[in-house]
Amino acid sequence: MADKFITHFDTALRTLFAQAHSQRPHPDAGLDEAELSAAEKQHALGLMRVNHVGEVCAQALYQGQALTARDHSNKQALAHAAQEEVEHLAWTAQRVRELGGRTSVLNPLWYASSFAVGVGAGLLGDKWNLGFLEETEHQVSAHLDSHLQALPAQDAKSRAIVAQMKSDELQHAHMAHDFGAAALPLPVKQLMALSSKVMTTISYRI
Repeated sequence: MADKFITHFDTALRTLFAQAHSQRPHPDAGLDEAELSAAEKQHALGLMRVNHVGEVCAQALYQGQALTARDHSNKQALAHAAQEEVEHLAWTAQRVRELGGRTSVLNPLWYASSFAVGVGAGLLGDKWNLGFLEETEHQVSAHLDSHLQALPAQDAKSRAIVAQMKSDELQHAHMAHDFGAAALPLPVKQLMALSSKVMTTISYRI
């Protein structure tokens, strides 16, 4: 157990303070930077900062869930999904820099709270753990879809990143469902949506 905590602590440090790397090519590779007004650039920056925070939270959730998951195949599935989230972390961090901004200064807080939620979900049992994962990914996919609507139409680089992230998140949701995810009660889904709203509102600016 001590080794597990050391591993997860190392993952937390790398997520928060090291530069993430992507095994796949960045979705926006080869696309030209668009001409954006100051307002459009600031809006795109805020949205991509939110998406980066979402990936920080995803890393924490997966680490917490993997720590308490019981079935080995579930742990492997969570590890695979977590690796794709690392790539998302790299894509969004680079895009934030390209837009002239910085990632959220509250990332350590977002990580800690999400890790605690992930541990709690795992302690409830694998089917609820997977149910929480499936619902999270569905809500994230809807959130990313709203960003595709909100991003400046000419910002092809940001839009390419968000589109690929959405595709990956839906695959994670299907994976959780196939592994036997339980359907979460409506009040739990509503509480998750409310928590997400608070996080996105704050991280858009900070």
